[in-house]
Formats: sequence, C-alpha cells, structure tokens
Amino acid sequence: MAYRYDEQMQPPPARRVTDVAITTHEHIFEVDPRLMERWVLQQTFPNWDSLRIMNARGDHLAWMHAHFAHSVVAGSELLAEIEQKDATT
Repeated sequence: MAYRYDEQMQPPPARRVTDVAITTHEHIFEVDPRLMERWVLQQTFPNWDSLRIMNARGDHLAWMHAHFAHSVVAGSELLAEIEQKDATT
C-alpha cells in the first residue's frame, strides 16, 4: 500500500456527538479540539497513527491496571450503585 500524504494527513470530516465531543473515525470519540487549543497545543497525526493509538487503548489500560491498580471497578457497577442509592432516598 502506498503512503499518500494528503490521504493520511486529512482525517475524515468530524461529526459532532455532543457539545464537547466529536468523532472522525468509527468508534473514536475525542474532545472537540477547539475547546482545548487555548491550553493544549494541538498536533497533527496521520490517520494511521491515530488509529494505532486508539486500537492500543485496551492494551495500555490493561498494563496500567496490572501495574498500578489494587482493584478495577467497572463503570456499570458504579452506575448501579448510584441508581440504588437514588432509589432508596
């Protein structure tokens, strides 16, 4: 496969998901860069690198848990706990 600069340096058009989130590649959500540019210098990544980083999230998170977490709590457990507290009050 040939590397084409224009294809790799232009992500697909952003689609707004919420007031603060956008998506460019399928299943990749990010904070709207316009909301961060005041504090964080925005970098241009080639599409293949963005996809590589996103596809490695699970491995990175597993490594962090294995090395630093005493326990891992699923988000669904936290939500269930909150809902249970709301139901009793």
